Amino acid sequence: MAKIVELEDELILKLSLLEKIGAFRKSIHVPKNSLVRVTDVADPWHDPDGMQGRRSPGTGIPRIIMLGTLRKKIGKDFAAVYGRGSAKVYHFEGQEFDRWFVTDK
Repeated sequence: MAKIVELEDELILKLSLLEKIGAFRKSIHVPKNSLVRVTDVADPWHDPDGMQGRRSPGTGIPRIIMLGTLRKKIGKDFAAVYGRGSAKVYHFEGQEFDRWFVTDK
């Protein structure tokens, strides 16, 4: 399962080997100062502030797994969401991904 690793000046979304294969990408590194806020979303599948856009590339089965890039009209998000539980949402400025959705387990 994806984990957030917090270093002194960097945040890392650390993906397991299987997640890297399913998401078609490596773990994501961003400067800590680009983090704007962290929010909780009870249902990332249906919440208005939840996941939006088309998955490309990645793996997705509704309400079971969303793993990879979500492309929106403007910008991109990254999801590592499993099942129907809640998720943490990390909001960024000036990075490849506007938000990270990570299962809160």
